[in-house]
Amino acid sequence: MIGIAGHVDFSAISFSINGSTFLIGAFLNIAISFLTLALVIFFFVVKPVSKMQERANAKKQPPSAQTKTCPECLSQIPIKATRCAFCTSKIA
Repeated sequence: MIGIAGHVDFSAISFSINGSTFLIGAFLNIAISFLTLALVIFFFVVKPVSKMQERANAKKQPPSAQTKTCPECLSQIPIKATRCAFCTSKIA
């Protein structure tokens, strides 16, 4: 049973048409309970898990390139190198 601050109870709200009683209050109680539970699950489960996944994916990204290819012998050399360690050609 849901109520606002414990003072209001929606379960007594109803109306009748041609002898049929429609319990709107029961529907409101169930709808409010569902929305409250959905918000709790979203903010305490879905949001933290997606944040953890973002952090895990950020760690998996490859580091920036630390090597380049020598134009003469096509070997991998450090970016700051001015001369190839394999063929000793000068790198611009």
